[in-house]
Amino acid sequence: MLAGSRPGVGKAATSRRLAPLCSPSPGKSKEAEIKRINKELANIRSKFKGDKALDGYSKKKYVCKLLFIFLLGHDIDFGHMEAVNLLSSNRYTEKQIGYLFISVLVNSNSELIRLINNAIKNDLASRNPTFMGLALHCIANVGSREMAEAFAGEVPKILVAGDTMDSVKQSAALCLLRLYRTSPDLVPMGDWTSRVVHLLNDQHLGVVTAATSLITTLAQKNPEEFKTSVSLAVSRLSRIVTSASTDLQDYTYYFVPAPWLSVKLLRLLQCYPPPEDPAVRGRLTECLETILNKAQEPPKSKKVQHSNAKNAVLFEAISLIIHHDSEPNLLVRACNQLGQFLQHRETNLRYLALESMCTLASSEFSHEAVKTHIDTVINALKTERDVSVRQRAVDLLYAMCDRSNAQQIVAEMLSYLETADYSIREEIVLKVAILAEKYAVDYAWYVDTILNLIRIAGDYVSEEVWYRVIQIVINRDDVQGYAAKTVFEALQAPACHENLVKVGGYILGEFGNLIAGDPRSSPLVQFNLLHSKFHLCSVPTRALLLSTYIKFVNLFPEVKPTIQDVLRGDSQLRNADVELQQRAVEYLRLSTVASTDILATVLEEMPPFPERESSILAKLKKKKGPSTVTDLEDTKRERSVDVNGGPEPAPASASAAVGPSPAVPACCDGLGNNLLLFCSLMSRGVSQPQRAFPKHPRISAGGSEFVCKNNGVLFENQLLQIGLKSEFRQNLGRMFIFYGNKTSTQFLNFTPTPVPRCGLDSLTRTHLNLQTKPVDPTVDGGAQVQQVVNIECVSDFTEAPVLNIQFRYGGTFQNVSVQLPITLNKFFQPTEMSSQDFFQRWKQLSNPQQEVQNIFKAKHPMDTEITKAKIIGFGSALLEEVDPNPANFVGAGIIHTKTSQTGCLLRLEPNLQAQMYRLTLRTSKETVSQRLCELLSQQF
Repeated sequence: MLAGSRPGVGKAATSRRLAPLCSPSPGKSKEAEIKRINKELANIRSKFKGDKALDGYSKKKYVCKLLFIFLLGHDIDFGHMEAVNLLSSNRYTEKQIGYLFISVLVNSNSELIRLINNAIKNDLASRNPTFMGLALHCIANVGSREMAEAFAGEVPKILVAGDTMDSVKQSAALCLLRLYRTSPDLVPMGDWTSRVVHLLNDQHLGVVTAATSLITTLAQKNPEEFKTSVSLAVSRLSRIVTSASTDLQDYTYYFVPAPWLSVKLLRLLQCYPPPEDPAVRGRLTECLETILNKAQEPPKSKKVQHSNAKNAVLFEAISLIIHHDSEPNLLVRACNQLGQFLQHRETNLRYLALESMCTLASSEFSHEAVKTHIDTVINALKTERDVSVRQRAVDLLYAMCDRSNAQQIVAEMLSYLETADYSIREEIVLKVAILAEKYAVDYAWYVDTILNLIRIAGDYVSEEVWYRVIQIVINRDDVQGYAAKTVFEALQAPACHENLVKVGGYILGEFGNLIAGDPRSSPLVQFNLLHSKFHLCSVPTRALLLSTYIKFVNLFPEVKPTIQDVLRGDSQLRNADVELQQRAVEYLRLSTVASTDILATVLEEMPPFPERESSILAKLKKKKGPSTVTDLEDTKRERSVDVNGGPEPAPASASAAVGPSPAVPACCDGLGNNLLLFCSLMSRGVSQPQRAFPKHPRISAGGSEFVCKNNGVLFENQLLQIGLKSEFRQNLGRMFIFYGNKTSTQFLNFTPTPVPRCGLDSLTRTHLNLQTKPVDPTVDGGAQVQQVVNIECVSDFTEAPVLNIQFRYGGTFQNVSVQLPITLNKFFQPTEMSSQDFFQRWKQLSNPQQEVQNIFKAKHPMDTEITKAKIIGFGSALLEEVDPNPANFVGAGIIHTKTSQTGCLLRLEPNLQAQMYRLTLRTSKETVSQRLCELLSQQF
């Protein structure tokens, strides 16, 4: 690259001329090098300023030397014009050095940009493929806004022109990609966008590879304009994965056909939901199955390059399977394949497998398959040397946790916490606290877990965690006595962490009377125990303990003199800290002058805390980012509705708002997102907000895929993405709806409102009671807002509520109406039954109106494990070894509503030969049987 050619001068001669500068003698000092460089710069400057005009070769040689000197770390402040002059040369080597110098040393604010742009335009118009390639490379390397303004309209024309050579098409596609990334607003969308998609069919795989990178980036911002690329990408991918390594010799890398192109095509397909065309969808499924099958084949080479290329395609295919979240068979196979990598000798493969399985764990279809690898993940947590892999193991344990394994996972994470790296201890603490809270069936276990957490890693237990314990204890009468006894015993340790003192002070101040009957925990013993920790604590903890002391004055009058003596001491009344001094003075005065009734009123027990969003979960999201916690970006892409433009409606009435929560302590919602607390909210009589909507909005169904799962993307188009995460317990539920603005423009007057299907029909409204929290009316570009919907099932229902969304975008008012996936089975609570009890109850429900039966053709592969997962996801308990025929599936549960509880028994009989099912449901209520049968039949 440094050497050129001219008549009479060969490559060797040019190399010899550059050698004295490029190859300094060994052993020279830095000062000698600088002296040599300065001498050379002076010589080059004199040559450029000389009266005698330099020929092209000499200019190239000296410009090349300047470039080399710059790369050595020295400043260059001349030679730019000579480099620009080289651009007008007809010799490739001279033009190449000129473009190289400009790409490296000329900035976007240079006065020479206009001259450079003119030279680039001449080369682009020359139709010389070599010169066009150099010009396109320069545009991409500089990539400034000025370059985009000058050439953003020209490069697309070159890309789609019929007479452009393949090498130039490659350069043009990558150049346009660079300009779009730096200045997307300057790249015009036009007729070329539909033509560039067809480059995926080009015979030259280099062109296809470059075009795929460009289309992927463009499709992320403008999915509708490039949606035709899906079928072309599937077709090209199919040809690659089904080809032999000898078919694509020029693009086969260590026996893997076109791995880079395969990865790019799979990544492009992740910009879209599963194809709607059955033929395209079937072809894509076949491609993914072929990739998974090839992963099981013995390697064709022992070299690491072969395994790297093969695994790169495999992991991208698994990412696409996870993204679509629509093929249970593929999801389970992907999970099993990743499970094999968990014990691979390559650290990178173990890391990637754990990371991908974290996402798989959020799918309803593959969650059970992920759980089968729990022992391997726990072993990795204990034995893995790499801290990043251990961290991914913690993330996977957190993702696969549910009620069946919560205690085991929490115990393992607590055990690991004692030796965990300091950099991830806080994150593990937050995850343990969240899991213990979410899946606690026994509240005593929860209290023990959090106190153990404080003991093991007290320095990493944030305020949100111990606030949470206090709120749960206050809200649960059945655990208050146990909590008081437990913290009292924990405080007797010689060395207690300060967070434990805080929890102990608060709980004993509220509920110390529940254990005061035991002489070992008498009021005076409780006070002396707390006060022994007083002088070792920080000022905020001392302030809390002073509040505990005044609470003791109310609870235990016999220790009042002792406490007054403490408050009266100089260390309190004359404390240097104003807060402690003020508390001591005020509490002493209150205990002296207030009557017993006034003390009891002022110092009564804290009332139950209202339900709020979990502050622990919010802290984890802030620490790790929303993408690592179940959220809109964690859910799988599902499309279900269309956006309707319409006239702006009349102003709406105010939405129902939830009252403010107490400030101290800053606790959050109830245990495990305590849905039982909704009862208190419902009793307040908050009215359902109403809005004026168009008379006949177009409503799209929320999708049968949500019948057996609670998380997913409900709607997605080029403007808006709506995802949801929900959970239900008995007749109550809560749904988090996430609204993501996919554009760079604000949404104004953004108002989402869930209403019954017949919004003004009071009879329909009585089946479901919905309460919503207000949403910020302005959604910034690229931002996401969350809405919480509290749900109460009053009686059984058929029609699901509708989510109406109105907002203004770019001067146009938009209206979206989508059916919320709130179906009757969401209020299904599983019930375990023996074989005898099941059939006894089955016979009792023998009236014709109590049974509904449906015989139907299987719409999906008849896989036993997937069928089990769907029945469990439907809400009923899956009863093993109950039916005499082991191929049948039976379940039992209770539909909970506010007005009644309806027992339900189901029996699913598959016929593998005929590919059909017979589904029978028996309940005590005909309408419930019919609706549940309709919903469950859609899943098979």
